[in-house]
Amino acid sequence: MVKVGILGAAGYTGGELIRLLLNHPEVEIVFANSESNAGNLISDVHEGLLGETEQRFTAEMPFDQVDVVFFCFGHGKSEAFLKEHTIPENVKIIDLAQDFRIKGNHDYVYGLPEIHKEEIAKCQHLANPGCFATCIQLGLLPLAKAGLLTKDIAVNAITGSTGAGQKPGATTHFSWRNNNFSVYKLFTHQHLHEICQTLNELKPEGVPHVVDTLNEGFEAEGITVDFIPYRGDFARGIFCTTVVTLDHCPVESDIVALYKTFYEGAAFTHYSEKSPDLKQVVNTNKGIVHVEVFGKKVVVISMIDNLLKGAVGQAVQNMNIMFGLDERAGLNLKASAF
Repeated sequence: MVKVGILGAAGYTGGELIRLLLNHPEVEIVFANSESNAGNLISDVHEGLLGETEQRFTAEMPFDQVDVVFFCFGHGKSEAFLKEHTIPENVKIIDLAQDFRIKGNHDYVYGLPEIHKEEIAKCQHLANPGCFATCIQLGLLPLAKAGLLTKDIAVNAITGSTGAGQKPGATTHFSWRNNNFSVYKLFTHQHLHEICQTLNELKPEGVPHVVDTLNEGFEAEGITVDFIPYRGDFARGIFCTTVVTLDHCPVESDIVALYKTFYEGAAFTHYSEKSPDLKQVVNTNKGIVHVEVFGKKVVVISMIDNLLKGAVGQAVQNMNIMFGLDERAGLNLKASAF
């Protein structure tokens, strides 16, 4: 059994992670840490877990009793936590924040299983990808690897309200979000960093550099990912449409074959022959992609559940790989038929 500790366990990602791990055949949750909820029943905070567990939140962090720790902190808090606390070297870390997603002076592996499975299997510390980043990358990976991304990329993606986290805010209240639609972080969303990093990692030599405009600016040489994020009036899920202009007019069947081949061995990412809808992925760890060709333009539709494939579902998938378990263990989740 893999013994697990969870930090920041009282938020949306913490609750979803507990829900998954309670039903994982190879996992024991040793502790779920939340200073503000210490002593409270987990099911009093995550009410959907009533009848599933009698475990309580704890302020304690017995790292010597676990094999892996999940960081369900807000962004910036993981790095700060590690400066103040020592986690034994033999304990693996899976960080759901963005603190270690960009390569630098650390040993964290970027955990996108569709392209990094071998590195994930060997790593001790893992940075789980962001939700928008996961959805957008799943739509672009086959084209990037084939060297077909040579012009600016236009991305529009809409996310559910859970993407903003559990803490209430001006744009998360039901009365504001319901029957409403808005743009935010136009061209400046923080997930652009990791998207550009991956596309540059995959591109063949000679293909233009993908400019991280948040660091390099729009004046830099190369192609840009022009990302417009939207807030939707639904709770969970991300629906993304990406338009890529190629140097030539491709045959649609060739592009479809490229995607099918790329995702042939993927545990959770699937190619759909017809244009999919968001309900096919909500409450699952699936990623679904679909492409259509119009002259030189390729339109890619990609979608995920932001809390699962975009967060804790992918984190559990990564944990399974790290411990040599069945990649799908604990993730046999079915979408609603309606």
